[in-house]
Amino acid sequence: MGGCRGPHETCRVRRDLLLRAMEEELPPGTIRYSSKIVSIQEDVGSGAKLIHLADGSVLRAKVLIGCDGVNSVVATWLGLAKPSYSGRLATRGLAHYPGGGHGFQPEFVQFIGQGFRFGFVPCDETDVYWFYTWRPSQNDDEGINESAAKMKQYVLNSLRSSKVPAEAQEVVERSEVSDASAARLRFRSPLSLLFASISKGNVCVAGDALHLMTPDLGQGGCSALEDGVVLARCLGEAVLGAEAGTEMGRIESALRKYARLRRWRSIRLVGAAYMVGFVQQSDNAIVSFLREKVLAGVLARSLLKMADYDCGTL
Repeated sequence: MGGCRGPHETCRVRRDLLLRAMEEELPPGTIRYSSKIVSIQEDVGSGAKLIHLADGSVLRAKVLIGCDGVNSVVATWLGLAKPSYSGRLATRGLAHYPGGGHGFQPEFVQFIGQGFRFGFVPCDETDVYWFYTWRPSQNDDEGINESAAKMKQYVLNSLRSSKVPAEAQEVVERSEVSDASAARLRFRSPLSLLFASISKGNVCVAGDALHLMTPDLGQGGCSALEDGVVLARCLGEAVLGAEAGTEMGRIESALRKYARLRRWRSIRLVGAAYMVGFVQQSDNAIVSFLREKVLAGVLARSLLKMADYDCGTL
């Protein structure tokens, strides 16, 4: 694929494998699991943050970076707007083809039906990732409380009634039952990010805690990695650099710089994801006509343009 910075390709990476690879680069014991934040206090004397956890323990942090997802306690502490519900649900899964042989080209395939959108893309020779998004009716209880087995059957029934090809249905059939769970698609209003306090003193947010978006661009995890690169660069310059001032002052300045660099990128990503999802899944006759006749190429270019981004190096 040719981008504005030269030819490159897209690839699919399983998140569990990516997290495992990054964890292995850290010293043992660096990550503390099952550590839900309850509240945040400030040590007036030092400026450090005291992080109270659900198990009763307290952590003392010179820098607090909130990567705590959709229901971020750190984002709430900073005063960011609560996430909004998009009116859509999504379920996802991973189909397994032991020994290979799924026969799909390394291409993204998508089907748009009455009130739903289904797509899949091969990860490698043995695994195929798929998703299914839909607007729930008032009678189906939104599907949130359905078991994984019922959710999987719901998706298959929908695909069969819409005459989606058998090989596409097989992708869902081959998924583990535990893969098929439903979730509300939420996003943080891009307008709220215009003047939001992305950083305050020695505290900031990143990932979904900052730019929660619907998955229509496939850039959620990618943008979190961008955050990490920019944040590491800014903090590295502050801690290791020879700038004047106290260390805490340099850290706070570094987080303000990070917030400035990531604000507009975050706004564009969240806004573009919402609009792509709205247009692709709208049942409005006019929007559907424009989508099929005019906007298909525009949407495809939007997807590629958002991915074609260079956040710099460490």
